[in-house]
Amino acid sequence: MSSYYQVAVNFPKINSELTYKSSEELLIGDLVNVPLGKRKSQGVVMGVSSPEQIDDVDNSKVKELEGKIEGSFSLDQSELEIYKWMSKYYHYSLGKLIFDSLPKILKRPKKPKFEDGDGKDLPFDLSPDQKEVYDAIESGLDSGFSQHYIHGVTGSGKSLVYLYLIKKVLESGRSAQFLLPEINLTPQFVKMFQAYLGHKVFSYHSGVTPSEKYNIWKALKESKEPVLVMGVRSSIFLPIQNLGLVVVDEEHDNSFKQNDRCPYNGRDVAIKKAQLSNATVVLGSATPTMENYHLFSKGAGGRHYYTLKNRVGEGHFPKLRLLDAKNQFKENDPAYPLMPETLAAIRKRLEMGEQVLIFINKLGYSHYVQCRSCGHQFMNEKCGCENNLRYFKRRNLLSCAHCEYKQPLPEKCPDCGSISLLNKGFGTEKVESVLKKQLSEYRTERFDRDEISTLKDLNDKLDRFHSKEIDIFVGTQMLAKGHNFEKVNLVVMLGVDSMLNFSDFRSTERMYQLAKQVAGRAGRYNPDSEVLVQTMTPEHNVFHFIRENSFDGFYKDELMLRQICFCPPYSKMTILYFSSRFRDRVVKTIGEVANNLQKVIATNFPEVRLMGPSPLTIEKKANQFTWAIMLKTENVNQLHNLLNTFEQNYKSISNVSYKIDVDPVQIF
Repeated sequence: MSSYYQVAVNFPKINSELTYKSSEELLIGDLVNVPLGKRKSQGVVMGVSSPEQIDDVDNSKVKELEGKIEGSFSLDQSELEIYKWMSKYYHYSLGKLIFDSLPKILKRPKKPKFEDGDGKDLPFDLSPDQKEVYDAIESGLDSGFSQHYIHGVTGSGKSLVYLYLIKKVLESGRSAQFLLPEINLTPQFVKMFQAYLGHKVFSYHSGVTPSEKYNIWKALKESKEPVLVMGVRSSIFLPIQNLGLVVVDEEHDNSFKQNDRCPYNGRDVAIKKAQLSNATVVLGSATPTMENYHLFSKGAGGRHYYTLKNRVGEGHFPKLRLLDAKNQFKENDPAYPLMPETLAAIRKRLEMGEQVLIFINKLGYSHYVQCRSCGHQFMNEKCGCENNLRYFKRRNLLSCAHCEYKQPLPEKCPDCGSISLLNKGFGTEKVESVLKKQLSEYRTERFDRDEISTLKDLNDKLDRFHSKEIDIFVGTQMLAKGHNFEKVNLVVMLGVDSMLNFSDFRSTERMYQLAKQVAGRAGRYNPDSEVLVQTMTPEHNVFHFIRENSFDGFYKDELMLRQICFCPPYSKMTILYFSSRFRDRVVKTIGEVANNLQKVIATNFPEVRLMGPSPLTIEKKANQFTWAIMLKTENVNQLHNLLNTFEQNYKSISNVSYKIDVDPVQIF
């Protein structure tokens, strides 16, 4: 006799479960093959019913399941709960979400090799400040779900507190999870954890092969012993048994937010996972997000907030020096974009046997290329992205920052035939080139995604910098995240003004966070350290707060502005994006949606504010026009009910797609 099964199907626009039948006995959480129209798909069994339990089903119209997916493993109740919560909260297809996050299912994976950590004695005792924080969190590790925030300045030893807490949890027989924003932080933490923990340490990130990912999932499913799982945001879905502690390091980092597929925030999912697992969650950062600072510092909802205000050992905070870059450069200046004072400061440090970090948040040699004769600018004509193409000199390549489009740099202007082409703006490659000419006796290399594509590249670069085979690192914000450089006492920041001029309510917050994080790489072992910033706006308030090391002042000022403009943390925000290859269709569609939503809001959801519709700052990317509607409210229930109403009533328009982004980290 067949049973009926409710299945979450791997398809974007199916938000409800479909009913199938099968004579094979299946369990909730089994991964199965299913027919879907004329195609084949996959699904997850979410419910089981006997024929007697379903009276209104026409058996002839119910399709047969095609059996379990070979090589798959079932999802347990705790895994299904987090997926169901995410699907509901982020308004995303449950089946699609599950299969987006699962590893590639393999029939014959390579045999895994997992080694236990060395279990060495911990190298350092906690300082009085660190021990106070540790004791406060440790006392509640066995008391169920609790939330803690460690706000520690760069170099204050947050990592050591994490290590002590993880060790305590593992020794109690429970597992732990450690989340990092990016892969580049992984090597140093793997090394530390494997040295001082006597348990298995699993590392999960983009550098792990599909076979390794599959084996990690399988091993965790079968594990009876406590383990530590560390990785980037995707590791939050790993099936960790008997979870006792979740740590989210650098919680402020935007890398925790996934922008494609389901736009979830790994940090927020981690908190929910800890809650569902009855575990402790610890967030940490030197520069908390406004939202979490607001919640935790007030102690809202039983949250606990701790500060580590001093660097450990002999560490000191670097001095901030601003250099006014207005009217400093001539068009053909061979040292551009480095001012004479900047070059002199770099040379002085190098002559002292020290190393230097140069930060620019732009890749490539130049922002764009322009013809000197007629003014033609090279743009993405294939995909129609409304932006200039970046130039990468070493590869003689023009590249679009928003899609996959690339082309060689032509020898002459396509409009007038002139061979006189001008590079405008600068990125990491340009600064590297200038330094190699101006300071040729020293070794300069880049630390960015153009140079580093694998974990091996990353480890090699870091090893050579630590062994002083490299004198100057020129890099992007990869440099800002968690690295400990003993011989760095000068950090130079270039091109920061573009961040402050960005049309986003979070732009000043991001600038503050980035500047503090980058500055944190200097002065950990030397009181005579400096951060040098070239800027066109030295009078900007954010630099005052950074110079005075006034965290409270900055956050008080910023929160006041947020409250005035009704932005998070004083509101909940969601953005609806509509995209199409045809501008008229997307404009017509989003206009109709906005009018309908306004009517529904006026009748049923009066606490929700609608803004827009408006085009994105760059309206056309990858041959798609995109417009957006913003929703704000203090009433979270009204917001989600409004989104449910929209999804239930929206009729799909040909060639127009939409995406819901709950809690966006950036707007338009």
